[in-house]
Amino acid sequence: MTLTKEMSIGQIVEQYPETVPVFLKHGLMCFGCAVARFENVEQGARAHGIEVEALVKDLNEAISEKQDA
Repeated sequence: MTLTKEMSIGQIVEQYPETVPVFLKHGLMCFGCAVARFENVEQGARAHGIEVEALVKDLNEAISEKQDA
């Protein structure tokens, strides 16, 4: 599966907990707040001044590494 910027932050963290360090690395710490259940990756990244494509790339690398292990 490939993660996209349209997916909700909460959904990603719930299904792929290995992405938490990626969100933290990019400065997106709101994955634990109530809004994260509804906010998608692009909305969260833009709200915090984070480059969307770089975040999505790193998120996909994190789940890829987990699947390869």
